[in-house]
Amino acid sequence: MSINDPIADMLTRIRNGARAGHATVDMPSSHLKVEVLKILKREGYIKNFVTRKRKTFNVLKVYMKYTEDGKCAFERIERASTPGRRVYVDKNNIPIVAGGYGTAVISTSRGLLTSQEAFKRGIGGEVLCKIY
Repeated sequence: MSINDPIADMLTRIRNGARAGHATVDMPSSHLKVEVLKILKREGYIKNFVTRKRKTFNVLKVYMKYTEDGKCAFERIERASTPGRRVYVDKNNIPIVAGGYGTAVISTSRGLLTSQEAFKRGIGGEVLCKIY
């Protein structure tokens, strides 16, 4: 089965795994997914992730992060830009997610950055997703 939007598929798998209380979530690997997961790990939304080698394709295993009372580390995770409707922002319109408590992942000319990092560097780009 062909996936038209692999980032949306990844976010949906993470969201569904969190709602179901799974400890891990598996998905097909890609370079862009790895870069997004690095940001999610650095920002504290997931515990860790590893790439597992398979014969035909690599698989990402994402270790979910929960609080002591069993709640997920994030409340919402959503795709901002889609293949049919790209969302671009310049340096003056970088989104503030959840009043500054959340993070937007932005694809810039300098690689993937959080909204806070893009604001500090003064560069815009395509808003891939928002998480809070």
